[in-house]
Amino acid sequence: MVTAFVMIKANTGEADRLKDSIESIDGVQSAHIVAGDVDLIAKAIVETPAEVKEIAATHVQSIEGVEDTQTYIAMD
Repeated sequence: MVTAFVMIKANTGEADRLKDSIESIDGVQSAHIVAGDVDLIAKAIVETPAEVKEIAATHVQSIEGVEDTQTYIAMD
């Protein structure tokens, strides 16, 4: 299993709507609106690193209102 965290910057006022959209993506376990440099953090648990790429690069980045993402894969 691969656990990854996707940091998401959102357009102003879009965080609530994006949270629901992100949580509906297969493999995403949870999404949280946070304070700080990013607006949301999504946790994904999938079988392969390729699935992490699919979630972050294809699904999350294609949602209208997403400005930028950074993805971190857990090492433990």
